[in-house]
Amino acid sequence: MIKKNSNFSLNNKNDKRLSIQFNLDGFSFSIYDIASKKDVYFCEHEFETAKTTPENLLLKIENIFKTDTLLQDDFISISVVHQNSLGTLVPNQFFDKSKLASYLNFTIKTLGTDFITFDELEQLNSKNVYVPYVNINNYLFQNFGSFEYKHHHTVLIEKLLKRNKSDAKTMFVNVSKTSLDIVILAKDKLLFCNTFSYVSKEDFIYYLLFVAEQLNLDVQEFPLYFMGKITAEAPIYKISYQYIKNIYFLESNNSIFDAFKIPSHTNFILLGS
Repeated sequence: MIKKNSNFSLNNKNDKRLSIQFNLDGFSFSIYDIASKKDVYFCEHEFETAKTTPENLLLKIENIFKTDTLLQDDFISISVVHQNSLGTLVPNQFFDKSKLASYLNFTIKTLGTDFITFDELEQLNSKNVYVPYVNINNYLFQNFGSFEYKHHHTVLIEKLLKRNKSDAKTMFVNVSKTSLDIVILAKDKLLFCNTFSYVSKEDFIYYLLFVAEQLNLDVQEFPLYFMGKITAEAPIYKISYQYIKNIYFLESNNSIFDAFKIPSHTNFILLGS
């Protein structure tokens, strides 16, 4: 399924920035106009079935690039977000650039051929160590030349830290088609960040309640903010509301949501502000 702006044409492309986000479930991109200081275009490709490997994902992305003329233009800058569960946060005092694989081996299985990199999280004095999809990076380099890329946890945490003003422990949940990112903040302190896969609404609520229990959060008191692919009518929302009292949507101020006529809590990593 494809969602995008209608009646849009790209003018003065040298004054535009392209942002891309992808995972095994889908591919989306937005175009930011530097002169007007706002996002002017958004397109989302939601795959009917998840791509099982980075190789299959690349085949799908190559087809999108061949058929979408906007992606064939030049831009003043390109930023890419790798969304996957192949990462972990490491405080600076324990970080050694020569031991990247060892940090990931505690949580995921890595291969000797895997390329591992890291993002800086300066506000947290930490690094986000992760495995990007190198084959897709190589393809994008062939199309655009140099570009910046980050892991989606990095972007999510940075945006939430800017938004969060509460000293109380607050849960933020970014929902995708088959996964959820749970972030716990207390003002500018990160208490928890992880990604979980889910199939059923029971899986979904299990992870929320498990994390809440581990961090001693009272389900009658702590605030929970949802973002991403979730609505008040969704089964995963309804079951969450049965167990957790204070549930909200984290709304964005980005004006593109009004033009696009989609809920302003969706696509937070790419469009949230």
